[in-house]
This record gives sequence, structure tokens and C-alpha cells, in this order.
Amino acid sequence: MGENDVIDVLVAQHGRIRELFDEVEQAPPDKVEAAFERLTRMLSVHETAEEEIVHPYARWKLGDGESVVGERLSEENRAKRLLLGLHRAGVDHPEFRDRLAELRTAVAEHALNEERHEFAPLRARTSVTERRAMAAAVRAAEALAPIRPHPGTESAAMSVLLGTPLAVMDRAREVIRKAIGKQ
Repeated sequence: MGENDVIDVLVAQHGRIRELFDEVEQAPPDKVEAAFERLTRMLSVHETAEEEIVHPYARWKLGDGESVVGERLSEENRAKRLLLGLHRAGVDHPEFRDRLAELRTAVAEHALNEERHEFAPLRARTSVTERRAMAAAVRAAEALAPIRPHPGTESAAMSVLLGTPLAVMDRAREVIRKAIGKQ
């Protein structure tokens, strides 16, 4: 089904996130910041879409959905805090590489847990039509998602309430940074 199935879309994005971590790790010093920005954008947009679309549906569809989603949200919050810390310190910080490795481990564990404990049961308990509709909803949510980490907005309600204003602020900040040559 590929891009029409929400599970396939999200698993493919997990692969893209791994590739972006590789890009940051392998980038020459003058390219690290741009690579890290691409990784940050992907992580932020991906997680927001999951929080707004996938997790609420999983809560409803899975017998233990509340527990499964609660654990994923806790993992997401930890990763957002690590990512925010990396941003605040900057790519030139002496511990950037070590902290990036810690983030990569947290994100990889989270993705594996999602795929095993949320996505696989969700695929088994949803129809093709449901997964197609969710894929379309994920793409729409990603278009409006913040492009920076915002710990504390992991619930669907907070994500919907704050997501668009945060996205506007993030994108405005990005335009300003580019205009003054800080990209």
C-alpha cells in the first residue's frame, strides 16, 4: 500500500529519520547545522502527526491503547527534551556528538516500540480504508506541524491547541534566521 497506508508511511519516516541521523553524524563541520535542522524538522513534524492522529486512534482501537500510547508519549517527551537541549547548546557544543548519540538511541528505541506495540496491533485492528484515511490525516497534520521540539505538547488536545501557533512561530523564526544569514 505504501504511501496510502498510515503504518507504511510512518515506518518509512522512521527509516528517513535514521538516514538523517547518519547525515548529521557524517556531515563536515560546516554542514552539521543544516543537517541537524533537517533532522529536527523531520522529528518534530513526524511526532506531531502521530500525537494528533495516530495515538488517539490507537487509544480507541487497541484494548490496552491507553497504556501503549501513554508509554509512547513518555518516550516522545524524553526525546523532545533531548532534542531541545541539543538546540539550546548548539552544534558547536563540545558534548554535541555524545548528546546526539543519546538522542539517536532514544529515538530508535521509541520507533521500535511504536512499530511493535502500537503500529502492528493497529494494523491488525484497522481496515485498509481506515489506514488510508489516517495517512491523509497524517499528511495534513504534518503540513501544519511545528518544526521545532516543544516538550509538553504530546497530548492530542495540546498538539491541536498549540500546534498551529507554534508552527507559525517556528516557521517565522526560520525565515528570520535565513534572512540574517544564520542558517
